[in-house]
Order: sequence, then C-alpha cells, then structure tokens
Amino acid sequence: MSDVARLAGVSIKTVSRVVNDEPAVHPDTAERVMAAIEQLGFRRNLGARNLRRGSTTGTIGLIVEDVGNPFYSELNRAVERIATSFGRQVLTGSSEENSDRERELVLEFCARRVDGILVVPAGLQHGYLVPEMRAGTPVVFIDRPAGDIVADTVLVDNLGGTIEAVTHLAQHGHRRIAFLGDSPDIFTAAERLRGFREGCVRNGISYDESLVSMGTPTPDAVGNAVKRLLDGPEAATAVIAGNNRIAVHLLRALAHAERRPAMVGFDDFELADLLNPPVTVVAHDVSALGHAAAELLFARVQGDQSPPRKVVLPVHLVARGSGEVAP
Repeated sequence: MSDVARLAGVSIKTVSRVVNDEPAVHPDTAERVMAAIEQLGFRRNLGARNLRRGSTTGTIGLIVEDVGNPFYSELNRAVERIATSFGRQVLTGSSEENSDRERELVLEFCARRVDGILVVPAGLQHGYLVPEMRAGTPVVFIDRPAGDIVADTVLVDNLGGTIEAVTHLAQHGHRRIAFLGDSPDIFTAAERLRGFREGCVRNGISYDESLVSMGTPTPDAVGNAVKRLLDGPEAATAVIAGNNRIAVHLLRALAHAERRPAMVGFDDFELADLLNPPVTVVAHDVSALGHAAAELLFARVQGDQSPPRKVVLPVHLVARGSGEVAP
C-alpha cells in the first residue's frame, strides 16, 4: 500500500479508502490509485483483512475422493453455486481414498481458518475433528457418515436403490444376478451390497456369494471378475455395477464379449444414454446432494445450533435398455 500511495501521490489512508470502496474519495484521485494498483500488480490479502476485522475468511473447504471423477466434479460445482450465493469461495482437495490424506487436508483447511468443512470421508476415525468443531468450525459429511463422531450427514438411499435394481432385473426374468462393488470398507459399497442381499431376499432369489465381487475397481480387477462371473453353466445373466467407475470398466470388459448380460449401474454417467444398448441406471441428483450439504453447512455457519441432522436423498431407476434384456 505504501508503494501504491507513493506512485499515486496520495496517502496510505486514501489507498485504503479506495480499495475498500469507502466514500469521500474524489473520482480523479480514485482513478490514479486504481492505475497505480494495476501498474504495481497490488492485491489485497483478503484473509488477513478479514481476520483483522474479526470476520470470516470467506472460504469453505471441500474434501472429496477424486476431483477427476465426474461424480465429484459435479458435486464440487453444486457446492460452489451455494457458496457463491453466500459470498464464499471453495477450497477443494482430493483424499484419493486415503484416510491420512483426508486428515491432512481437513487440518490444513482448518489452519487456514475456513468458515466450514464439507467432507466425503475416506476413513472411519474422525475424532481429530472434535477440537475444531468445539472451536466453532462446522462440519458436514457427504455421501458417507463419519466413523466415530456424531455430525451432520447428507446421504443418498444406497440400500433402497440397490433393492430396486435387483427387483427390476428379477421382473425381467433374471435369477442369476451378479454384483460388482467397490471396497467393502467404504460405506456406500457396503450399503449397496446390503441392498443387493435384501433385494435377492425380497424377490425370492438365493443369495450366491460366488456372484459377488468386491474390491478397488481397476480395469483389470473388473475384467477378471467379469470373466469369472460369465463363464460356465451357472454364469450370471445380469450384473449390477456398484458405482459409475465400475460401470465404465464393466462396459469395457464386455465390449468384445460373445454374450452380453443385462446390466444396471448405480450412479448415472456421461453418455450412458447413447450406448448400445443405453445403460439402465439407479440415478440420483448429485447437484441436490451438493446443494443440501452446502445449505446445511451455511445454516451452521449462520448460527444454527440444532442437533446434528441426517438427510437421506431419494434415488430412482432410469430404464434405458440394458437392464431390460431377457436372460
């Protein structure tokens, strides 16, 4: 500010008034100050400014599994929309499904004095957040609950959605239905597996462990699972993909298969409706998930002291063709 004042030929106080849009500055003077700011590349330290005033830092933190995953990209965009309406910016980091990385990111954001934290948890231990929450930093968990603390949580109906997928395939004549899921220690994967079991029971289908494959969804892992599940006289005639990444790997594995099973994916994904056949999915509104979580967070930021809430958003099956193939 001293450099700006010297170049513009004004006092530091005048520079302060201009950058803070205070009145009583002559337009010609303000123009000289703005020209000096532009020439020197001066930028205000908003964090320091807000802390000095005793107000917020104007930011919230968002930790997701992988910002490169379209699911989390859409979630991030939805959170940004709500944050912008509250005059905040979003700092985002990817935990890469690593609990140590999650903790590192959360504590880094807290050290930067963010106004609140949104977390898609990678682990089950969240006691480290208790001091931050007691100090006044609100935390909302998205898509998965906290492991060992009580906190605001926004989920989707994983259980009901998978039951609906099994029922849909059963109604089209399938009795040998396979399930490909993510690592079973992930909440959503475990809930969707539970829904698969419940769906089998409700539809009078014997639950067969040999038709279930759970694990980190790499192309090789999904490809090997598909070969095992579709071989032999007791092969699956239908497959449920436990998330959007598994669905994509499954489609690649089936690209040159002699026999294509019926397929239902959990989570919609780009171009699913343009494939041949178009992919039937259990869909939910990712934007609604982000909006609900961000709105709950800002309610806390603005002083809501009600007990922690658990919000479960609905899902719905979108029949497009792949889930309607007969055995």
